[in-house]
Amino acid sequence: MEGSNDIEDMKIVRINVDASTVIHTMKGGMGASWHAISKELPLHNEKYRIPAREIGSRGSAWGGNPPVSYEVAWKQLKAHASWLGMNFVRVELSQRMYEPGRDKYSWENEEMKALYNILDWAEANGVDVFLQQMWSNVDWNAIPGIHPLISAPRELDDFAKGIATMVEFLAKEKHYTCIKYFCMTNEPPGGTWGYWWEYGKEKGSIGEAWERLYKEFRERGIKIPISGPDWTDMPPFDEDELSFAAYFGAIDIHSYHGVTQEGEQNLREWADWAHAHGKPFFLSEYGNMNLGWGGDDPHQKTFDAAISNACDVIRGMRAGVDAFNRWSFTNRGDLDGQWQLVRTYDRENKRYFTEVLPETEAYYGFGIISRFLSKYSSVSGCSVSVPDTMVMSTALLSPGGQLTIPIVNLSPEAIQVQLEIMGFEERTVHLYQASSALVHGAGYRMEPLRSFQDLQQVHMTLPPRSITTLSSVALSSDERGIIIN
Repeated sequence: MEGSNDIEDMKIVRINVDASTVIHTMKGGMGASWHAISKELPLHNEKYRIPAREIGSRGSAWGGNPPVSYEVAWKQLKAHASWLGMNFVRVELSQRMYEPGRDKYSWENEEMKALYNILDWAEANGVDVFLQQMWSNVDWNAIPGIHPLISAPRELDDFAKGIATMVEFLAKEKHYTCIKYFCMTNEPPGGTWGYWWEYGKEKGSIGEAWERLYKEFRERGIKIPISGPDWTDMPPFDEDELSFAAYFGAIDIHSYHGVTQEGEQNLREWADWAHAHGKPFFLSEYGNMNLGWGGDDPHQKTFDAAISNACDVIRGMRAGVDAFNRWSFTNRGDLDGQWQLVRTYDRENKRYFTEVLPETEAYYGFGIISRFLSKYSSVSGCSVSVPDTMVMSTALLSPGGQLTIPIVNLSPEAIQVQLEIMGFEERTVHLYQASSALVHGAGYRMEPLRSFQDLQQVHMTLPPRSITTLSSVALSSDERGIIIN
């Protein structure tokens, strides 16, 4: 009989949570990139010695939003952002949007109005904004012979002055308090690769630009911290490469090939170093190109991608990452893959939809975690009896004491789980689940499927290739996701 019980035990995955143990308290939350750039990016011009890359690799940080005049679509877009509970959002712009000519500012054009739409939503909902200048893309400050899209600035004083003027305008004239961090360029050379800051035959150091911007912010009394280095792709931590980090108030990097066990350790080294220097550490872009990307490749909007992304978030939380930003909330879907969480653009007819609908698998595969994750949550102790290749989990305690436990089943088979929760006052927890099969089922709604009161004996089934969330928050599918609780 004893042997028989052992065999039965092997069929059950055990997860133990100790909510009284705090591993790390996050300085942010979870969201997805929402860019305001919409103007076409011209690429081919014989005058440039270093041209921008082909359309598939120039990035898709533009063109994902409907026109500002589509007021109903924008209302729907904001409603989707609220439903997902995005509480840490990387909002992207370019210098050309606000300063198309030296000292000539433009505050009321189409792209700036889109930016205000996004920031208005963030301000009204208590969302933390990581404001990102993706590129300058201005002829007037580009290095001769280099495409403005990827050029480093020719004159650093003009570059820093323009940025500071824009930030001051948003903070003082528009009164946005939601902007918590600012990053001056996307994926510059360094780390593993990057090309959005090219000098060509000229000499220059990006460290000098960060220093100049830092001084400009200080001289003007701008308190918003600068974040960097914004390197990709999951660069190995090397303190010797961060000589300019004194100018940063936050550290951020990107990951685009999934976070492995080794990657988790690398994130931990980044996070430990950042925290030791009093700075938060962000994964400001993440996704998994190993699944497919480029052109209109559909793999990034699949539930397999959602599972990969959920595992990245869990590993990052365990490693001490302070906030996560998925690529991306809106996206045309025909530039470097279908990364979008919602459909705003008709790829076949090259026009914008007047109705914004979810990309079902990506939307619910993201929302099954994001809706229940409060910003500034603490990561609690959590152990799983099987390897990460089978089941992954972590536990989070919100500032208000709400417990949320995301669980990913990577197996193609259903798995039985016995969960024990310690260190949490007796309270009901609710079960939510998503998988490709579930979200495509008739009338799927992200409602509590079951509730548990005996927290030392929680038994449940994880569907094949699924994401499950247990939370003390009872959240109806008609309600907005959690920003902070």
